[in-house]
Amino acid sequence: MFFRRERPKSLTFAERMEQLRRAGFEVSPLSGGAVRVSRETCAVDLKEHADAVHAMNRAGVLLGGEIAVLVDGGYQKFFRTPSGKTRPATADDLKSLHDFEEDVREGLGQESLYNEALGTVSTFYLYDRVKDRDRGVPKRAWE
Repeated sequence: MFFRRERPKSLTFAERMEQLRRAGFEVSPLSGGAVRVSRETCAVDLKEHADAVHAMNRAGVLLGGEIAVLVDGGYQKFFRTPSGKTRPATADDLKSLHDFEEDVREGLGQESLYNEALGTVSTFYLYDRVKDRDRGVPKRAWE
């Protein structure tokens, strides 16, 4: 009768990609059914899994045709590609990456999590003080 809620419509993967195109993103297909979504210098590879859209890896900056992910070295942040190319991250890079991730989530209709909305999240953390920490007791300086 009244106070009837409208049932949420479940969008297909193609409809979600069309939403991203309308939002100003460039959407291009990759092999294996994946899709690369990019805008300016940032990109992410998305794939459909169990009627939901999932990122294959974290979003990053395009560097030589590859997506370079953010690495926190403890003293500075870097972007590193799967082939090993690295370059330092600037404040403008981090701002554009953060805005890109938030806009992709909004374009897909996904929730924005509080801790991720605060700033950019690194993919890897490579601090000098934790080197070899997973290999038992490290050799101490006085030994």
